[in-house]
Amino acid sequence: MQKLKYIMIAFGALILFSQCSDDAITDETDGTDVVDSGTIINADYTVGLTYKTDEASEGYTLFAPIGSTTTYLIDNCGDEVYSWPSNYMPSHSVYLLENGYLLRTGNASNSSFNAGGQGGIIEMINPDGDVVWDYTVSSSTELQHHDVEYLDNGNILIIAWDKKTGTEATAAGLTTSLSELWSEKIIEIQPNIEAGTAVIVWEWNAWDHIVQDQSEGLSNFGVVSEHPELLNINYDYESDEIEDWLHFNSIDYNETLDQILVSSRSYSEFYIIDHSTSTDEAASHTGGTHGKGGDILYRWGNSQTYDQGSSSDQQLYNQHDAHWIESGFLDGDMIMVFNNRAGDAVGSNYSAVNVINPDVNADGSYDLTDDVFGPIDFHWTYTADTPTDLYSAFISGATRLENGNTLICEGSTGIFTEVNYSGETVWEYINPVSGSGIADQYDNAGENRLFRAERYTYDFAGFSDYDLYPLGTLESGSDYACE
Repeated sequence: MQKLKYIMIAFGALILFSQCSDDAITDETDGTDVVDSGTIINADYTVGLTYKTDEASEGYTLFAPIGSTTTYLIDNCGDEVYSWPSNYMPSHSVYLLENGYLLRTGNASNSSFNAGGQGGIIEMINPDGDVVWDYTVSSSTELQHHDVEYLDNGNILIIAWDKKTGTEATAAGLTTSLSELWSEKIIEIQPNIEAGTAVIVWEWNAWDHIVQDQSEGLSNFGVVSEHPELLNINYDYESDEIEDWLHFNSIDYNETLDQILVSSRSYSEFYIIDHSTSTDEAASHTGGTHGKGGDILYRWGNSQTYDQGSSSDQQLYNQHDAHWIESGFLDGDMIMVFNNRAGDAVGSNYSAVNVINPDVNADGSYDLTDDVFGPIDFHWTYTADTPTDLYSAFISGATRLENGNTLICEGSTGIFTEVNYSGETVWEYINPVSGSGIADQYDNAGENRLFRAERYTYDFAGFSDYDLYPLGTLESGSDYACE
């Protein structure tokens, strides 16, 4: 029934489109400039498509507005082509799988963890909008949050808060007096979609990899600068939520290296750990391909966290979406991040997108250079022409596309911007969806925040069970011709 409805709407939209003039250059009523057949400039639009050129990567963009229970798929003209309903606000990531299912995290409203990114439930939704599988990680002591990673073998990596009592934190060497401390853990589950169940097949806990230099009588006492493979529990981090010790906000997996990458907002750095370990080895300092158990193989962004360098050496500031660029893409196998407060180093509020080329050996190991992990600078950086034009102090993300462009999600403003490798904007869209509904054109979208956006090419395998037609813009009042 849903597909039939879409076909009927698409047919009507096609008739309407055919009535539009293809050779109009300027529409003075809405500020739309059609420079040529492939360039659209909606200069005064407050929501929807504001800019498009032929350099934009062809495909569909997937996003889940933080204030909505609906996930949307749009084309490069800003037209909706599909949507999926849910009973939950997102938390926050959403992905389309090659089997056609939407993998979506949801906010289960767990009152034991009151912080940004809280979740608790993971769903798979089929093309008909039906939930075919779900899994819950939500209790008084643990909660899934922010992101998940789907593996090629069908397993799912989950990041979850792992609550410790104040007594446990003190026993681990924490010198700050807190009633509770939220550590982090990674859970790998193996879903059984037919049975609607899942089993935990692997686990890693940050709590097993702590060093501190304040309490000599504890087993984890050591010189912090001599243990970059461990997390200093007493590092003086900046956070609005002091209990949220590490605040992981993304997770990624590299199958070739069999390694996991997580981003820590609180510590302003990302970590790579070995996935080849057993759960027992992941809780120790030995075992796995690199013989280090679950200890950190590589970290980058803020060497102050392991007592090396100073504030002038810090490169990342509350970053999000640390992930490996896909092999075969421009800068493939390097690591991209959205550096939320990049301007902190120069006293200005702006964000940047950075690419880091890790010093990785052929066997997947990493070496220290002068007691720190290299490189000393970024491989590629994007900032807006006026740097403060791109700024989101929280959430956000960026991803390299197949044609070498980069799709950027400025989360706090709900703006998607696609830029080429030279930094030129080739596509821009403003999310019209907020918690209060969908804004009309020329209205303020309000709280239209987004965690991320994902771009899928037309030939993506997951689209085989979908009938994708342009259904018109999400917002009312947009008036422009676009092919």
